Amino acid sequence: MTIRVAIVDDQAIIRSGLRMMLETSADFEVVAEAVDGADAIDRARTHEPDVVLMDLRMPNVDGIAATRRLRELERPPRVLMLSTYSSDARVLDALDAGADGFLLKDLRAEELLSALRVVVSGGRVFAPDVLRNLVRRAVRRVPVRVGEVDAKVAALSESERKVLALLGLGMTNEQIARELHLAGASVKTYVSRTLAKLGLENRTQAAVLAYKAGLGCPVPSEAAPGAPR
Repeated sequence: MTIRVAIVDDQAIIRSGLRMMLETSADFEVVAEAVDGADAIDRARTHEPDVVLMDLRMPNVDGIAATRRLRELERPPRVLMLSTYSSDARVLDALDAGADGFLLKDLRAEELLSALRVVVSGGRVFAPDVLRNLVRRAVRRVPVRVGEVDAKVAALSESERKVLALLGLGMTNEQIARELHLAGASVKTYVSRTLAKLGLENRTQAAVLAYKAGLGCPVPSEAAPGAPR
């Protein structure tokens, strides 16, 4: 299956670079380019891409407003948001608007292609630094008791704990497969089973729990071992 992609960025050099990355793989086709959010809406209606690579900050209509409007289309595409900064304060706004992932513009071609495949298949993808910042905010907002975390993690098998730790690092299924030398289908099964055992709905919640358990993400100073949690 050819994945149809629209590239949205106000800088021509960024659009050109992303197009070059996509053209390294035969299963991607760039069907449109847009210079801002308003242009993106028009081109999405005309070309019906499977996924939109959306710049976060643009003049006129920005990526967040454009994503909300794309979600209202009869055939809404997936949206993978791109930004220069991992600590961008608008990451949560982008997710609330319906973005399926959030990556940084310094990514490599293979990372971009892998992320797009995940998003088109219905998954979510975050750059590790972005996920760590999201997890820190989530942990501060919704504290989890140490005993509760330990009990949940103890119920996992060794392989499931390894998968949980890698989810805490923001790894995709493909990256986890390479790290653990497993088949992609096996990783998908492990992820689903781990989420089910923990009573979680998505990978972001798993990353929060991994963070609290001291797996994957490094523990920040405000949640250092021995500090109240």
